[in-house]
Amino acid sequence: MSSHNRSGIACPKGVCFYPPVPPAAAHALRANPWFARAALFLVGWTLIGLLYAGQFYYTSAKAGRTYSFTQALTWSLADWYVFAALSIPTIYLARRFVLFGRPWARVAIFHLGVSALFSVAYMIVRAWVGRWEAVTGVANVTFAQAFNEVSKTFIFNIWIYWIIVSVTQVVTFYQELHARELRNRELETGLARARLQALQMQLNPHFLFNTLHTISALMHKDVNAADDMLSHLSLLLRETLESSGSHEVQLSEEVDFLKRYLHIEQTRFGERLNIHWDIHPDTLNAYVPTLVLQPIIENAIRHGIEPHARPGVVHIAAKRAGEHLVLSVRDNGSGLPSTGRIREGVGLSNTRGRLEQLYGKRCSFEYLNAPNGGLEVRITFPYQSARVLQTEHT
Repeated sequence: MSSHNRSGIACPKGVCFYPPVPPAAAHALRANPWFARAALFLVGWTLIGLLYAGQFYYTSAKAGRTYSFTQALTWSLADWYVFAALSIPTIYLARRFVLFGRPWARVAIFHLGVSALFSVAYMIVRAWVGRWEAVTGVANVTFAQAFNEVSKTFIFNIWIYWIIVSVTQVVTFYQELHARELRNRELETGLARARLQALQMQLNPHFLFNTLHTISALMHKDVNAADDMLSHLSLLLRETLESSGSHEVQLSEEVDFLKRYLHIEQTRFGERLNIHWDIHPDTLNAYVPTLVLQPIIENAIRHGIEPHARPGVVHIAAKRAGEHLVLSVRDNGSGLPSTGRIREGVGLSNTRGRLEQLYGKRCSFEYLNAPNGGLEVRITFPYQSARVLQTEHT
């Protein structure tokens, strides 16, 4: 028994063949992305064919025509697999001649002409497929008869062409947009990493020169003390070099480093320099920028302690405030100048710059008058109990 599908082509009953997917092909789909894309392409068109087969079967049953679901599926897949084959060159042309960003009228006229050729090509190929279906079904249908029946789909085929072009160009546009965003993000990350590296390279010599200056001043007063300072300086330099490739360390490591540095400063100032620590235990595992506190403590000693004859106190604190870590350094010096603004040197400006590069707007760097006199420098940034890569900060 023969009947007609949406195109009107005579088709034999029961002509449908579904070969199983061999294991080797399944492995190729997993191993090769090209095969995966091809499989997705085929599955997509097959699903469209299934949807139209279900619609054809349902409407035929409602109209009283007795077509089996196998017949409906065979005719529908024949229609849409032809569209699938013709969509390959169509997708190429859609990517090559894009309506966006070009003389759209000229490109639209080009696609309008190609859509007519697409429709004619579909009718020719589908007529040959219909002829083959008729032969295998022992039905006497000529190519001219099959073509005459399928010619009724001329306008529908043009719509299919424009749908393929539109979907292709929208997908291409978003792919290019996503690729551009990735390139911009990589450039921004690379720039931020380069800035951090430059800031850290700038900070290490600054710290070294200031410490050597301290030792040089002590050499003429106390040789043994200067020798002790050189010993501690060698340990500090070793730690500095070992951490030169890392932008963040645990606060416990930073505190150990600061204690060695402050030992040098206390050797220099003697009883004039007192250090008070207020580090909450739950902050020791948090990650902080390398050498984040050393320039601030150095500034407190130089401007808050050194100019005065009275004993000086530097108070170093760390606490957690919700999702943020708060570090502060407070001295008992003169506090903020009358202008209310601090002239930042290399160390402080460097620290501020590194914080901004690592955390952006999620950090703060403040100068405050301490409640009992003196200056307090307070920095706040996200609390992290595990290392977060610099690329995630940016």
